[in-house]
Amino acid sequence: MMAMQWAKKIAQIQPFYVMEMLAKAKALEAQGRHIVRMEAGEPDFTTPAPVLAAARLALDEDRTRYTPSLGIPELRAAIAQWYQTRYGVAVSPQRVVVTPGTSGAFQLIFGLLLDAGDRVALSDPGYPCYPNMVRFVNGEPVAIPVSPQSHYQLSAELLVEQLAPQHARGLKAAIVTSPSNPTGTLIPDAQMQTLLSAVEGQGGYVISDELYHGITYGCKARTALEFSENAIVINGFSKYFGMTGWRLGWMIVPPSAVRGIEMLSQNLFISAPTIAQYAALQAFDCAGAMDEQVARYDLNRRYLLTALPKLGFGIGVEPKGAFYIYADATQVLSKTGLANGEALCMAALEQAGCAFTPGLDFGRYRSHEHVRFCYAAELAQLKIAMERLAAWLG
Repeated sequence: MMAMQWAKKIAQIQPFYVMEMLAKAKALEAQGRHIVRMEAGEPDFTTPAPVLAAARLALDEDRTRYTPSLGIPELRAAIAQWYQTRYGVAVSPQRVVVTPGTSGAFQLIFGLLLDAGDRVALSDPGYPCYPNMVRFVNGEPVAIPVSPQSHYQLSAELLVEQLAPQHARGLKAAIVTSPSNPTGTLIPDAQMQTLLSAVEGQGGYVISDELYHGITYGCKARTALEFSENAIVINGFSKYFGMTGWRLGWMIVPPSAVRGIEMLSQNLFISAPTIAQYAALQAFDCAGAMDEQVARYDLNRRYLLTALPKLGFGIGVEPKGAFYIYADATQVLSKTGLANGEALCMAALEQAGCAFTPGLDFGRYRSHEHVRFCYAAELAQLKIAMERLAAWLG
């Protein structure tokens, strides 16, 4: 059989390790093992009942055809109203684009913004799919090491070198994620404002991934649109609304970007999933129930913030959002003699029945020394996990 010649960029795409850990955990469960699942960033509650009812109604009424590529008008209007109600920001429904998940939104905006070689600043650690999606359109991801000192977030100071004149191409964009995956941190208001001013002042764009908005503890996440009308905002129904498998997101873009986004969507996706769009019309009315889930996450968060340090895991900065703890495993690695976070995660899974994610998934800056715990699980399961890890490490 003739050897296939793949595109060179495929060699630059990195695997998504959390999905590989998920597959390994499921395989062990299929063998009858009980695994405490802390690897995948997925809410553990079911999609709200009103959303499910709306989906059934859409099926009954045969709302299964293609929709406009920018989304059904009712949902675009509902999303615009959400920004007025939630943030006090007036957004025209014409600027709202409904997408096949936030991943679809990123593919569209990168397709619109980036020519070959255009540079995009990303935090390291950060969401692992960003650099791969940039590479897919032949852009150049620029990983910026971040630490607890900058709340694990990009800042204007960290981007000074990348914005300097010696970089002829400058930065076409910078991505901020607040709350962040994997660290759960928020970008402070002043840091967001100076970052926007620095990037936009050089002709670039700030893309704000706000997928974990609504999942915060003792504070409120602010949309980048409160600081700049030119910010590009991406959000979706997966995390706060518990609709991961519905594959539905949205994007707020400047008016001049809408037509280009529409043409790309027509060619790449045709439209977002139709039934999911009609179902999501009920999601915004479920905010009260979602906030109850967030309160439950907070109990889990506070428990792990106490339990993990007792096992030797260091927490550089307290997470105030999302449902992750990014922990320094240096002390645990020293105690166990394991080489790195990847070995630690695999050993903990196979020997202690606890699944969590290696830091390697989220970047290269000190990544081998870190692991991520997702606490979107029942508190009783988290307690079992900590007991197992204590016995295993004991």
